[in-house]
Amino acid sequence: MANVGLTEYLMEFGLTRQEATIYLNLMERGMQTGYEVSKQTGISRSNVYRALAGLVEKGAAYTSEENATKYMGIDVEEFCSNKIRRMEQYKEILAVNMPKEHEETEGYLTVSGDEQIQHKIKNMLLSANKRVYLSMSAKNLKKFLPEISQLLEQKVKVVVLSNKAPELLGIKFYLTENKEQQVGVITDSRNVLTGELGNGEHSTCLYSGQSNLVRVFKDSLKNEIKLIELTGGVK
Repeated sequence: MANVGLTEYLMEFGLTRQEATIYLNLMERGMQTGYEVSKQTGISRSNVYRALAGLVEKGAAYTSEENATKYMGIDVEEFCSNKIRRMEQYKEILAVNMPKEHEETEGYLTVSGDEQIQHKIKNMLLSANKRVYLSMSAKNLKKFLPEISQLLEQKVKVVVLSNKAPELLGIKFYLTENKEQQVGVITDSRNVLTGELGNGEHSTCLYSGQSNLVRVFKDSLKNEIKLIELTGGVK
């Protein structure tokens, strides 16, 4: 993978673009002085030293005091694991101390962009306790197989309507035509998400805990299932 792609991933772990660039340089070339890093990367010495200080502060580099201060990048697995461990600790603190949220809205919320929609569906699945209905293409379904597997292990009922059955034991599968980008999810007969996934930042879905929408969407799925059963599509 090109370093430009790695830079983007490193930025997700809290590094600035310059810090990520310099971190990659340290990993490629080993221990260096700020002057050497500046010469290798073409970044001004003042910016290099500022970024190196940031890397040390964020736990991505060590310093070695010799005739001149040198910097060494910390193993990426160690750096990322430490970051994730800290974030888990922060999450626990926030969960305990945040102001209590209102009961989940009975209104309608728009979730935009593939990444946010995927996160929302995964969170819906992981919070389900009794049953889940998923209606989507096999291509989109693959994105949620780990969460579906976890549900099956927890004995949650999973019903899937798709154009190809996933290789998972324990689901109730109904064969449909390819739904392309169209997706629909119901969890515990309480929450529903419906819309499209696979159109990048232009994808949008409607999410709600509104009982009327849940009932309408669930009735629609039941009617589709009855039609599939009549035509022999059930697996």
